[in-house]
Amino acid sequence: MPTPMTCVRATRTAILALLLASTLPARAADPSTFLQCGAVWDGHATSGPTLIEVQGERIASLKAGATAPAGARAIDLSSLTCLPGLIDTHTHVLLQGDITNADYDEQLLKQSPEYRTILATVNARRVLAWGFTSIRDVETEGAGYADADVKKAIERGVIPGPRMQVATRALDVTGAYPLLGYAPGLAMPKGVQEADGPDGVRRAVREQLSHGADWIKVYSDRSYRVQPNGVIDDIPTFTLEELRAIVDEAHRQRHKVASHAMALYGVHNSVEAGVDTIEHGNYIADEDLRTMAQKGIYYVPTIYVGEYVAEGRAKAGAPVWLAMRDIHEQTFRRALKAGVKIAFGTDIGGFDWHTNPAVEFRWMVKYGMTPEQALRAATVVAAALLGRSDDLGTLESGKLADVVAVPGNPLTDVARLEDVRFVMKGGVVYGSAETR
Repeated sequence: MPTPMTCVRATRTAILALLLASTLPARAADPSTFLQCGAVWDGHATSGPTLIEVQGERIASLKAGATAPAGARAIDLSSLTCLPGLIDTHTHVLLQGDITNADYDEQLLKQSPEYRTILATVNARRVLAWGFTSIRDVETEGAGYADADVKKAIERGVIPGPRMQVATRALDVTGAYPLLGYAPGLAMPKGVQEADGPDGVRRAVREQLSHGADWIKVYSDRSYRVQPNGVIDDIPTFTLEELRAIVDEAHRQRHKVASHAMALYGVHNSVEAGVDTIEHGNYIADEDLRTMAQKGIYYVPTIYVGEYVAEGRAKAGAPVWLAMRDIHEQTFRRALKAGVKIAFGTDIGGFDWHTNPAVEFRWMVKYGMTPEQALRAATVVAAALLGRSDDLGTLESGKLADVVAVPGNPLTDVARLEDVRFVMKGGVVYGSAETR
């Protein structure tokens, strides 16, 4: 037990330390970085030459027509248009393209999870360089919880990459997801976590959340065919009772549910269960579109990947993918007219990681959006889908300094978004505008 004299000495030492600290100069604030933009689209409107001041990881101010103070750290983007960092809400950093079943099976059978994770770090760096400062990665396709580790490595500064929200393993019912078709005696790896029954799916949701899942991903349908009336029929996977249990458990723990639902029953059951996003949605009934608009359920259409895989899957014996591609356009147009919230998502990983996912913008415009609507889908709307509207999606004072810059005007030529020349994420510049 300390003696009274020991306590007195300790008190004197503490007082002396406080006095010394009070005489030391205060640590200077990080100097501002100034972005001299030729034009700015801030998420709401376009303006001419603008100076963006970045203090630390956040935007301090935007001043039209201003120039950087003499001697300040300034980056000349005067020949470029500055935009909020782009957001892709449907990626697979641990998948390298799967046009056919053979492409998919080879990755799960011949590539170790460790090797796939190494490739994922390369993909994360690549997508950031393309201007996507945030992504939602919607499952690892058999690589367990590796996406949570990639996210952690980015957050800790071990590797460069976008900020991530991850879905880890995803869920499907027994016998509905690859690898399939092998001899019954073989214990084959699966691209998802299989779960059955309300109690079983709740247990799986709890497990995934405990290992770092931000989202719960479910596969709600399979085995597609086109009816004579143009409706895409499907086999639903989970029962409505199971889907409701998944949604209830995720929402109870303040997490959201993304549903892979491409056709009639998968979409309907997902909407009835109250999921937060519909992924792909090649066919959505008008009634379900109205419910989605009323409930605020997001639609993430992933158009380009359908174009990418259709021919190959048709040659492999599934011609339905060619018809699904055409029906998708009509669904997209109906969703747009119905006022459904449409967010930018590409399913990259379903197509090769050497393709810039910004190609999706062109398809969204082809299917009926204006360039500005498509750009909002990848900024304002996508940020809201992630629950990050307070920090992301627009260029405003106080928000995270996620800024990209492109030549020309993407509101008149959306393909400009495939040519990002400058990337800043959270106030850190990745690559140099001066050297591009």
